[in-house]
Amino acid sequence: MTSTLSPPSESPQVRSRWGLFAQRDFRLLWAGQTVSRLGSSITSIALPLVAVLTLGVGPIAAGLLTGAVWLPWLLFGLPAGVWVGRVSRRAVMIACNLSSAALFASVPVAGWFGVLTLAQLLAVAFLSGVASVFFDAAFHVYLPELVPAKDLIEGNAKLAGSASAAEVAGRGLAGLTVQLLGATAGLLADAVSFLIATVTLLRIRTTPRPVTAEPAGESLPRQVREGLAFLLRDPYLRSFTLYGAAVNFALMGYQSISALFLVRVAGIAPGWVGGLASAGAVGGVLGALVARPLCRRLGSARGVRIVLVTASPFGLLMPLAGPGLGTVLYLVGLLFVVAAVVFVNVVLASFRQSYTPPALLSRVSATLMFANHATIPLGALAGGELGAVIGLRATMWVMTGLMALCGALPLLSPLRTVRELPTTPPQPGEIIG
Repeated sequence: MTSTLSPPSESPQVRSRWGLFAQRDFRLLWAGQTVSRLGSSITSIALPLVAVLTLGVGPIAAGLLTGAVWLPWLLFGLPAGVWVGRVSRRAVMIACNLSSAALFASVPVAGWFGVLTLAQLLAVAFLSGVASVFFDAAFHVYLPELVPAKDLIEGNAKLAGSASAAEVAGRGLAGLTVQLLGATAGLLADAVSFLIATVTLLRIRTTPRPVTAEPAGESLPRQVREGLAFLLRDPYLRSFTLYGAAVNFALMGYQSISALFLVRVAGIAPGWVGGLASAGAVGGVLGALVARPLCRRLGSARGVRIVLVTASPFGLLMPLAGPGLGTVLYLVGLLFVVAAVVFVNVVLASFRQSYTPPALLSRVSATLMFANHATIPLGALAGGELGAVIGLRATMWVMTGLMALCGALPLLSPLRTVRELPTTPPQPGEIIG
């Protein structure tokens, strides 16, 4: 596919100074996604507060609400990649945005009429999770349609950096919105953010990649197996999937108990807990900012190796949290961990988008995301159970230690011997590594 991504009058000086921001269509995608992530960050705080403050639910119902958001990944994560490959990716993203806007807007409307129930909140959480599954599956295929392969690291870095910044701002705005306007107003803000993201998608001019017709007799299970088989056979994708699943397990293992650990064991004032969480999102901004220059200087594969080996062990500072210096140690560890995770996500997402054959990209991306998201509730459950059995600080040591070990998993692939990640899969019989 050939498409014009920027005005013909664009000068090389402008392109070199502004990078992908000089391209109109990427600016629209970036702006829409940033606003949408800001709204979603507000919802992550506002949705459980609606349940607690408006409906007065207990911890079991709050847990069900959180689980309802992630359950769709287990149910639809694999087939989503096949379905997205059959239709226009932009159309899927627009439909998901509009569905999410309607779902979140329904909550304040029901609240105004006094008919809001827990069942409705659970339905909104589940259905918005379904929309998120299909949106993400489409988005990871759509970005390479807008951005040349050589600029994918820059594009993913800019999107990841703004998403991390939106998390910092969104958490602060969520507290302010709930304080001034009530919890349901935060969900209305998220609904508006989805509408803004839809408008930016509609204004993109780039001709989308034609959808390839599926061969007769190609059933959904068979296509799911093809994507899974490609991922499992490839030494790079296989090790990166294992890394993502393992590190998400460890991340959620400590995050699920971090608030309790900081307040009850480390002696951190409750008011600092939210600030420390926001500081972690700042680490994500830093990780995104250094992704492109570090890869250009060191090479994409070497950059991932160095970051994994040097930054992952900093997580072991977090169990040392305590008043005074202990707070600084926790903050430093958190910053390095989040920065490393975002850096690796940027590079590996860009690698997957340029490396995987276009016909398989949606299936491979959805399969990888399915594997990575499936361990999130398992990690949260394991963290809570371990915390009850061996104590909160000991559980922090276990999970951050596991996280440090996860940094070695991609080194089990040919990543350990190359400077740059490849752009095409090896031919049959070709020796790699």
